Amino acid sequence: MTIDRIGYVDPIQPGKKAGEANQVRETHRADSISISSEAVAKSEHYWARDLVATAPDLRMDRIEEVKAKINDPAYLNKEVIAATADRLIDMLLG
Repeated sequence: MTIDRIGYVDPIQPGKKAGEANQVRETHRADSISISSEAVAKSEHYWARDLVATAPDLRMDRIEEVKAKINDPAYLNKEVIAATADRLIDMLLG
């Protein structure tokens, strides 16, 4: 089996001047990036988890104090419950 050449192959292409291919064209475009809403949400989730992980330990003395107040029937009255509900709503909406 013989393979015939299709055409003449010249390693040096005529018509091109040396250095033309190596010239760098300057463009004046600014770099930019875009971040998807999914990436922003994941970043906020990661930030929140990191914040919780680095938060100081719970104050067990304060927790025991609150448990004792809750278990005291004289402490839980309508005023305390209303004030607590108002503070929770303010925290959630604020």
